[in-house]
Amino acid sequence: MTDLAGTVLIIDDEKHLAESLAETLERKGCETVVATNGKEGLGIIERQNVDLILTDLVMEPVGGMDVLGAAKKISPDSEVVFITGHGTVKNAVQAMQAGAFSYLLKPIDIDKLRAVAKEALEKVRLKQDNRELRRQLDERFSFEGIVGNNQQMVRIIDTLRHVAPTNATILIYGESGTGKELVARAIHNNSPRKNRLFVALNCAALSEGILESELFGHEKGAFTGADSQRKGRFEY
Repeated sequence: MTDLAGTVLIIDDEKHLAESLAETLERKGCETVVATNGKEGLGIIERQNVDLILTDLVMEPVGGMDVLGAAKKISPDSEVVFITGHGTVKNAVQAMQAGAFSYLLKPIDIDKLRAVAKEALEKVRLKQDNRELRRQLDERFSFEGIVGNNQQMVRIIDTLRHVAPTNATILIYGESGTGKELVARAIHNNSPRKNRLFVALNCAALSEGILESELFGHEKGAFTGADSQRKGRFEY
């Protein structure tokens, strides 16, 4: 199995179990932190970035569900895996419905532990990568990404800042290569629709017959060669 990468917080009032789990994950490359009660675990979550939280479900006075709730608020990228006995499996399933990643039954199967940790850490890394990609896209298609410091460009960018949050229909015109699509993407990326699709289509490159199908789509059998239904760009 490949080495694991990430910081894991283990919360369990059975100190020897928590330390044993920590040692097991450290052997695979994880950094680990151990807490022997829920309150101590919450303090660590508040002070330190952790990728994965392994927590006992039944603890007093701060239990696993309290840890899950706090983690969702303080460290939303972190994943939570519950450690539970056979008698509380139903509670563990309910906890997963509340946002936990998975649960592990005592006594802990080491191979299962490592497999679940690997899946959870990969999910965390994917969320972080997606956020970084989103940041790069925001930077690339922000108004600051439109190059130009003369007075005309300053006025244009100022206009774009004002229209982007609105539902106004905007016509962008200019010579080939002047950055019309870049402007359109910047408007989209700074609008309330930024999390929805942006669809670019070069109409001039399509014949009249193909253009109609591209824009409005077609039903299966509408014409020769239409062997399946196709959504048009407007619907898409």
